[in-house]
Amino acid sequence: MIETVAFIHHALEGHYAPHEIKSLTRILLEQVCGISPHQQILHKDNELSVTEKEQIHRFVKRLQTGEPIQYLLGRAEFLGLSLRVNPAVLIPRPETEELVDRILRTEKGKALRILDIGTGSGCIAIALAKFLPESRVTALDLSPEALDIARSNATEQQVTIRFIQADILRTKETEALLSQPFDLIISNPPYVLESEKAMMEPNVLDYEPATALFVPDNDPLLFYRSIAETGLSLLRPGGSLYFEINARCGAITLDMLRRKSYSSIELSQDLSGKDRFIKAIR
Repeated sequence: MIETVAFIHHALEGHYAPHEIKSLTRILLEQVCGISPHQQILHKDNELSVTEKEQIHRFVKRLQTGEPIQYLLGRAEFLGLSLRVNPAVLIPRPETEELVDRILRTEKGKALRILDIGTGSGCIAIALAKFLPESRVTALDLSPEALDIARSNATEQQVTIRFIQADILRTKETEALLSQPFDLIISNPPYVLESEKAMMEPNVLDYEPATALFVPDNDPLLFYRSIAETGLSLLRPGGSLYFEINARCGAITLDMLRRKSYSSIELSQDLSGKDRFIKAIR
């Protein structure tokens, strides 16, 4: 194993920061060879099989191109759940875990009617269905490929979710598909400005779906306005709307929600101190 670890570090040097290489090494040994992080420390002298070494060499070659390891392995972790991912869906982010964790702590033990808009891999909907088992969860996305992944993940995690293909920008059409009132609507819609592309890592730009990431600079609230408008029709009075937002757009998102007559609007920061989450009441 020592030889393979040295190979990974040497091959990825210059492509990733040292802490990233350490993390990638741990993940490769765990996922390819079934060696837990604890065992990686205690059994450094263990020999890997030829098949394992060949697999790691293939994966490292792909990592050198910038391909995200989650797509390479076809899996991503979200709140302790192992979910399928591919380039049709975004890789779940820690900030989204924070948002869901906030809801789980606030709504613990409740039986809610929940709508997840722009579900992607299904990570939000599945976590809420898993950890709020008395709740009824509906999830929608425009992409049929994303919905295929989300359905597969729901089956693996043994949760029941109603999946719907719909375009949230077509507000009236979407509302017609979602007749029931909801207690909670949550969304992590596209919010990265086109002008922010220059600051993004190539492994995001080259591999993750642009339609799930970007909005025009001249209309940063494109999706938030439609979702807020839908919430006025689909949320019960007193129901909650949760957003993950662009850190640069906190003030204008708050203003938009106030103008749409939402109340008790709260802007919160993520663990890095950036404006990231909004909760509002219908």
